[in-house]
Amino acid sequence: MNLALRDIRHNRSRFIQTCLGIGMLLGVVMSMSGIYRGLFADATGILSSTAADIWVVQQDTSGPFAATSRIPEDIKYRIRLVPGIAQASALSFQNIQSERQGKPFRFFLIGYEQGGLGGPARIIAGRAIQQKHYEIVVDRAMKIPVGEKLRLAGDDYTVVGITNKMVSSAGDPVAYVTLADAQKIQFQDDDNAIRNNRAKLSAQINRLPLLSPGQAKQLTPQITEIIGSTHIANTVVARLMPGANLAEVQERISRWNHFRPLTVADQERILTEGMIKKAKMQLGLFRAILLIISGVIISLIIYTMTLDKLRVIATLKLIGTRNRVIVGLILQQSLLMGVVAYGIGFTLIGLTHDKFPRRVELVAADMQVLFVIVILICVAASLIGIRKAMRVEPAEALGG
Repeated sequence: MNLALRDIRHNRSRFIQTCLGIGMLLGVVMSMSGIYRGLFADATGILSSTAADIWVVQQDTSGPFAATSRIPEDIKYRIRLVPGIAQASALSFQNIQSERQGKPFRFFLIGYEQGGLGGPARIIAGRAIQQKHYEIVVDRAMKIPVGEKLRLAGDDYTVVGITNKMVSSAGDPVAYVTLADAQKIQFQDDDNAIRNNRAKLSAQINRLPLLSPGQAKQLTPQITEIIGSTHIANTVVARLMPGANLAEVQERISRWNHFRPLTVADQERILTEGMIKKAKMQLGLFRAILLIISGVIISLIIYTMTLDKLRVIATLKLIGTRNRVIVGLILQQSLLMGVVAYGIGFTLIGLTHDKFPRRVELVAADMQVLFVIVILICVAASLIGIRKAMRVEPAEALGG
């Protein structure tokens, strides 16, 4: 006869309710672990899909993900000539917020060179961008079908392809256009701003004493074209040749003024430590609090169940039952409660993790570590009940 199971059947309702409550708490703990893993995956998703070895950004900035970085697009030609560089491409990054169907609509727009680095890694529907202008690839989370048009900066872009699970470090879905289109969307002023800027520039040139009115008129469109150029990128990414020395290539580029070469490790450190470190600490604190609460609940329930059967325990001692049998009775109940609650929590998060607004990555190693922690909590929670049971005298079984 298993005394633990027999006693649980006798208190079935309380045992089930306790397991459900603790299971929900453990489900929240699992979700927090998955949310952190999801934050890390989101933060490094674009970095991983680009598959570049070096990110060249504006001097004294931390790169396009953490700070504003603007560099001339044509710097890519100089980078391609550096010994050890196999491929270099300019990229543009920007956050877009507008309205769609009367609701706020936000996404992260990447501009890339066709055939270069940084484009959509995997398309699950439709095709890649084939034309230089007015085509866009969107993430499935944007819920825009292939063939629909999206209006950006006064132009209509046709959705030609759909990716999956491509989001920015802030969790916004990613869309892709050509670099030329992205530069126009990000850097080119609208028609009214262009006319106003041209008029201001023309008035300033006309006031120059060394220029005649005819010369000023000829110079105005040329200067306007130069200062209004949109050939700007947020970063240039490069891939090394096999066997190339990363440190040497980085040192060569760092000699140039106004540019900073960052490795993938540098970018990961900026993204993880600078952008999600506080979220990691906060989630870790909540997990610890919830595990402590779970341990307290298990301890209280086991202690209450022990109090309910003190006379039974005294009777067992009176007939000569060994202490280890009584200890096993209480410990088994605590462990069963923890294992059943863990199973409930695991099932709950397994059924709902894909419904969260942010990505939840359930990692087997995290689940295994949590299971070990739950077992340790159950063992510790049973100690109070065991201590109470050990102090029961056999004579109490004969009391009134």
